[in-house]
Amino acid sequence: MDMATQRNEQPASSGAEERRRQRRRRIRNTILAILAVPALIWLVLYITKGRFLKGPFETIVGRLTNREVKVGGDFQLYFAPWRIKFYAERFTIANPAWTTQPYLFRADRLDTRIAPLSLIFGKRRLYWLDLVNGAVDLEWNREHTRNSWTFSEKKGGKRLEFPRIDVATVRGTTVRYLDPRMRVLANLKVDDIRSQDARIGRAVGVNGTGLIRDTPFRVTAQLLSPDATANRGKNELVARAWAANNVVDVSGTLPSIAEIENVPLATRARGRNLAELLGIIGVVMPDTRRYAIRSQMVKDGEVYRFTRLGGTVGRSDVAGVLTVTNGDRVHLDSTIRTRNLDIIDAASIIGYNPDIVEAQGVVAAAAATGSGPRKLIPDSDLPVAKLRAFDADLKWTIGAVKSRRVPISNVEMTLDLERGRLALSPLSFAMARGNVASDIVFDTRQRPSAVSYDVRLAPTPMGRLLAGWGVAEAGTSGTIKGRVELAGRGDSFADSLATARGRIAFVMPQGTLWTRNVQLAELDIGTFVQKMFAGKLKKPVEINCGLIAFTVRGGIAAADPILIDTTKNVIVGRGGFSFRTEAIDLAVRADAKKFSLFSGQSPVGLGGYFSAPAMDVISPQLVGRAGIGLGLSLVASPLAGVLAFVDVGDAKSAACGPVLGGATAAAQRTTKGEARDDVGRGTTAKDEKGREKPGKEQRKKFLGIF
Repeated sequence: MDMATQRNEQPASSGAEERRRQRRRRIRNTILAILAVPALIWLVLYITKGRFLKGPFETIVGRLTNREVKVGGDFQLYFAPWRIKFYAERFTIANPAWTTQPYLFRADRLDTRIAPLSLIFGKRRLYWLDLVNGAVDLEWNREHTRNSWTFSEKKGGKRLEFPRIDVATVRGTTVRYLDPRMRVLANLKVDDIRSQDARIGRAVGVNGTGLIRDTPFRVTAQLLSPDATANRGKNELVARAWAANNVVDVSGTLPSIAEIENVPLATRARGRNLAELLGIIGVVMPDTRRYAIRSQMVKDGEVYRFTRLGGTVGRSDVAGVLTVTNGDRVHLDSTIRTRNLDIIDAASIIGYNPDIVEAQGVVAAAAATGSGPRKLIPDSDLPVAKLRAFDADLKWTIGAVKSRRVPISNVEMTLDLERGRLALSPLSFAMARGNVASDIVFDTRQRPSAVSYDVRLAPTPMGRLLAGWGVAEAGTSGTIKGRVELAGRGDSFADSLATARGRIAFVMPQGTLWTRNVQLAELDIGTFVQKMFAGKLKKPVEINCGLIAFTVRGGIAAADPILIDTTKNVIVGRGGFSFRTEAIDLAVRADAKKFSLFSGQSPVGLGGYFSAPAMDVISPQLVGRAGIGLGLSLVASPLAGVLAFVDVGDAKSAACGPVLGGATAAAQRTTKGEARDDVGRGTTAKDEKGREKPGKEQRKKFLGIF
């Protein structure tokens, strides 16, 4: 290689080397610049504490949340040295314009250290947090489509997630919660929290007060797993609330501290009156005795489902399911089962207070409803406005009813309440081997309420039905069937019956009746004396057919007719009773078919009131007859005195066809087809001469059931 060639190659190689050195310098400088910029930023932030970022922070966070964000005091945001320090005084995040409170969150001081990479990767982590006098306001709109803690326009709320906090000090925290649709307002205070190494080490308590549908309540709660909560794990919560003389306990494990949707929660409730508990959410039911109930509750939007329900109300057991829907109108849907129902617990169904019934009796319980003295029919008005505010569907089955006199079992009740129309239809039960089916409707949409009663008694053995009143079951083969159909106006049982019109009829086909004690089965004075001294009949009374019927007009029931035909007598009755005053004024007499030496042939009066009926065996007619007998015995002989009590036995046997058909008095006939003149005309009114006025012609058959 010559010298010229060497001189040409040296400049070329040195130029390439220079370019490589320049490239390396540029890369180095770029790297240094890249490193210097963050270092410079860090240095600037560290020196200034990032206070100059207050305005940009408020603007950027405000845009991200669609809320106004303000820091009213000192502000710091910088790396210290490798952790992000955020410090703000009088820090506020505004609520949406539709809320009732201005701020979603506010705190006197918020001081924290944040792991930088946790903002990009994995779950958020705070090395430590110091929060002083924080206040959170959570609120739903009236349509329940938006809430204040959701930073988007989507329906519903996002799950509130907590970051991992290694060390925390939280003091003076309060929470306000408002749900206009549920009508719930709660003001809660959170106990001070001190955690170390992401462990709180003890339960965190919450307590406060509030209103639920205008009813004040008090609540305490504890988070039993605060360490797991701080690390976004399980949240074991227990809470107890007191409201309207009720205590409610709730416990369960939540997926997050603010999430209860579709989470099974164990609930227990106890109190003096179940009506007070349901009254909190605007649901009306009869008063009850003390109760204790447990269930599993699951909330799904506006629907609360209570399953595995069980417990006691008074001395009766209850079980089943209950669903409460809190939409525009509250709706209850329930299926309840009771194995044994105490009859006193059932007193509330017709308006009595069970505690008063047990302690003071039915008359006192009726008086407590507003009924007058000596009355039995409850006079408490239905809460019409509240019945129109919610709807309900109830199916209730009862195995047996504990009753001293009448055996009742296999009760099935269906209740339907829709916009003020309350229907118990059907309400059926077995009574003394017979069945009762009824349909009762209170239509409060009409003013005053339109009320209808339709009660049907299937053929029932009288021996078992009347066993509590001295009738011997052995030897009694007679049965009884009947129907009560009434319609009236009023907002209480008393008012609706006081204005009622309709018919009551009970039919007795052929059979026997045997009494154990001094009972007036046949009103023949000789039989009465025999029973009074002998204690029981030597043989049962043989009934051919019988009808006890009343026509009701304006709350007044008139015998239409009372007619019982036996092998020995024809028993007839006049008069009636009043649903208005509950007074009874009946006269029943027995006319012998055969000669009877000791037949009084005078009516036996049944008077008094529903609450205290009275029987007057020694009637004025009998006293008059006794006076005649005494006079004859004085002027003639003792034998002549007996003649005053002789019955020649001219009673006319009844044709059983009209009797068994439930026909009115005007349709009754003798066995010879003659119209009867001893059963009245179905009215209690009298003309100026003291004769019974004719009533409106009634149908011969009572609604076709006989």
